[in-house]
Amino acid sequence: MDAGTEIGWEPYEVALLGGGPRAAVTVAVVALHLLGAVEPGPRRTLCATGPEPEGLGPFEGTVLDCLREPLTARELVRHTDVRLALALARIPLAEEGLLRYPRLGPTRRARRRVAFWRERYPLPAVRHGLTDDRTLLAVALHGDAALRMLLPRFALRTGLADPGAPAEGVRFSLGRGRFLRWRDEYEDSVSGDWGAGHGGGCGSGGGGGGD
Repeated sequence: MDAGTEIGWEPYEVALLGGGPRAAVTVAVVALHLLGAVEPGPRRTLCATGPEPEGLGPFEGTVLDCLREPLTARELVRHTDVRLALALARIPLAEEGLLRYPRLGPTRRARRRVAFWRERYPLPAVRHGLTDDRTLLAVALHGDAALRMLLPRFALRTGLADPGAPAEGVRFSLGRGRFLRWRDEYEDSVSGDWGAGHGGGCGSGGGGGGD
């Protein structure tokens, strides 16, 4: 996926700056779903399906590895490997002056840039004709609202978005109900080994999300 190349960031980086770690994980999951690599599993879980797509980046690759066994959205964002991948993803952003130490929240410069792109690319009014790249960028910039508009069945079946959240504002629920954009999402990463992946399959057989 190269939706972020036009603005200089990968989609998950846009989401990380605009909505925090849960936003970045949400966008990675959506990117994998659009590639046909992740589908809803049993009991509102997410599950990897099929071989790993070519050209997958390390962040999305780590998320995919963790989904070789079904996980809920909440379990995924708390997974040690995902948290370490988030910590590594923050490093180049911090070096560019887009995240501030020590809590690694977005700097004023980062917030201004995200706000600019959010205004330039408002939430699409319809799904028809939207490319996968534009879908991914919409989710990165607009969170739950974009998920409900563009991938409603997938978001509902996996718990990625909170269907009861108000329409205003930018939220990334990721299975935790109403999650406000500037809540304490920039938490310290849990230490752990950089996993090479998790074996096994989900056992649900994918089944196609249709969104």
